[in-house]
Amino acid sequence: MVEDKADPTSSSGDNSREGCPDPQPCPSSRQPELREMERQGQGSPAAQHAGSRLLGGSYPQKNAEILSSQYGINVFMAGLLLMFSWAVHAVGIGKQDLLSYLITIMLVQVLWMLCYIFRSHTQRRLIQEKDTHAGARWLKCGITLFAVITLILDSFKIGYFIGFSNCLSATEGIFPVTHAVHTLVQVYFLWCHSKDIIQSFKTLERFGVIHSVFTNLLLWTNGVLTESKHQLNEHKERLITLGFGNITVDDHAPQCNCTTANLCSIFSQGIYYLYPFNIEYHILASTVLYVVWKNIGRKVEHHQQHKTQFKFHGIAVGMIFGLIVLISTIAIVVVYLIQIGRSKHKSELALIMFYIYAVSVLTLMCAAGIVALLIYRLEERSLDNSKNPARKLDADLLVGTASGSWLLSWGSILAIICAQDHPAYTWYNLPYSILVIIEKYIQNVFIIESIHREEEKVNDDIKTLRIVTVSSGSTLSLTPLYKEIYNGAADMDNGKLPYMLNENICVKERSGSDDFDEVRSPTSSPVTHSTSLYSRNSVNNKRRVLRNIAAFLFLCNLSLWIPPAFGCRPEYDNGLEEIVFGFEPWIIVVNLAMPFSIFYRMHSAASLFEVNCKT
Repeated sequence: MVEDKADPTSSSGDNSREGCPDPQPCPSSRQPELREMERQGQGSPAAQHAGSRLLGGSYPQKNAEILSSQYGINVFMAGLLLMFSWAVHAVGIGKQDLLSYLITIMLVQVLWMLCYIFRSHTQRRLIQEKDTHAGARWLKCGITLFAVITLILDSFKIGYFIGFSNCLSATEGIFPVTHAVHTLVQVYFLWCHSKDIIQSFKTLERFGVIHSVFTNLLLWTNGVLTESKHQLNEHKERLITLGFGNITVDDHAPQCNCTTANLCSIFSQGIYYLYPFNIEYHILASTVLYVVWKNIGRKVEHHQQHKTQFKFHGIAVGMIFGLIVLISTIAIVVVYLIQIGRSKHKSELALIMFYIYAVSVLTLMCAAGIVALLIYRLEERSLDNSKNPARKLDADLLVGTASGSWLLSWGSILAIICAQDHPAYTWYNLPYSILVIIEKYIQNVFIIESIHREEEKVNDDIKTLRIVTVSSGSTLSLTPLYKEIYNGAADMDNGKLPYMLNENICVKERSGSDDFDEVRSPTSSPVTHSTSLYSRNSVNNKRRVLRNIAAFLFLCNLSLWIPPAFGCRPEYDNGLEEIVFGFEPWIIVVNLAMPFSIFYRMHSAASLFEVNCKT
């Protein structure tokens, strides 16, 4: 294993800018050396040695990244194999083996986090690099909320174990206790260190962080598997009531009586209603930890990051329509769960009701996304293409997890085309499946473009201006350079303009060149002022529309997260796909794709929250 030392220049961002007249970063002192080496081709041995030492400096860091990623993948694959063996009832492998493995990797992660926290506390006086884009406060608040519900889930599991302690293995009692400790330590770590850019013990920390990432992914997979098995058993029971034969329900109930009377049934039912929150907690934690891993040893530019916050002002329309969708969703889910499986007629009515509701909501979301994209086409704002691991991960997760819904939708479309008999609800399923594909496509484009758009300049942005005054019969005289803190909205509100509104010429310096842009003011300054105010009002109106759209889509995505997370899954219940593809193949497809579809909605809601903050 190769150990890489901390770069002594990484914590001296301010010193590296000394002597720079402009806000652009100073070129590295080693760059002339490289250019000279390139010009001379085969230089002297000393120059070749210096170049090889410079170019080889990143090799230990890259090797450590590759080694740690391969370690994490192997940890994950071993856990996946144990889960698969337990799911298919492999000989000699039981649930206690899987839980023992999960307990072990959780304890290893807790030990690493405690060591890192202690070391950071002892070295707290040292200047540490921070990634201002990572670990947003609202994201950490969401993780904390899901973690609290996860702790309730762990307490239910402990209560369930106490009730059936006579016939359950000890690992089923140790696992929730270990998981609760793991959750508490991890939430503290994410709150205090999610922005850290680690520059010391980088090889060791890479292994620790990637172990944490894949530990959370395994816990997420375990939660998905357990919850899917429960949903599949409920689905089989509904099919049995509808007259389908040759279907067996897996019974994993303990083979003994509960010692705490009726509490065991309460704990058992409560556990499965809380699993969706546990699943979201682990996947969100793994994404934040992945950004920490990508930031290890990274060099960042030192610039002030403006704080963003959710804006409630001016989004009443979007919030009202979004709340209407949210309330309607809860009502639809309750009615659906009550009616589905009661009889064939009631099941078909429940499916038709759900499809009509979903088609209406998806149509509105498509229209809102198209309007937002049209507004973006009318604006002239450049995109920020700077390196940002958190932003890149957000975009990759949006497209990657959307593939789960697209797979299910194309499966439904193909089943409708190939089916010989078409029940009444089939023709509602077709537009629903098509709209799922279109809506995610439009929403992904809107979100990705939103998070890549550069923020408008605010009060902290400094611009250097040269003002040239013109007097009759005299030459141009340059006023001294001065720095003006400029914000368009604030200046317009105060009656000031970014350039002089009289018979003079404003010459604004272009960044990075010695040329000047001449902007001659009109003869009438009130006309220019009113035109500028009209332009500012137009921009504010566009912003208000975009914020309303972001708020509406935010609540819609939360609403569409609820049905699949709590058992309202027409892909299971309509039976059409199962007839065409077969029962077991289609159930496997649903169980693989549905977790990604559920996570997509929660991740989209989080991204739209950020869009509202930046708009």
